[in-house]
Amino acid sequence: MNQSEQEAFIIEKYKQEEQLMILLFAQWCINFDLDPKVIYQKAFPGDIHNQKLIEAIDLTLPKEEADDVSLTSLLEVLSWFEQDQLAYIVMEEAQRLT
Repeated sequence: MNQSEQEAFIIEKYKQEEQLMILLFAQWCINFDLDPKVIYQKAFPGDIHNQKLIEAIDLTLPKEEADDVSLTSLLEVLSWFEQDQLAYIVMEEAQRLT
């Protein structure tokens, strides 16, 4: 694998993992009867139409069919992608739910 192919592979792998992070966030929201778009808007008010989030929402399962997504796991994944503002909003929502 040459350098260009290696760089393309790394970028593609990052995009896949990022999409998984977004899906995890969206599923957590669905599992707690929260609208992922509304929660995302609280963290990023200027990003009205996030296409990756819309795509992830389409892939979520109804909460009755979905596995649990722990708050700890979600916050850890968000931190890997340096989504601190979103993690903060998620924490606020989780505290509100308890």
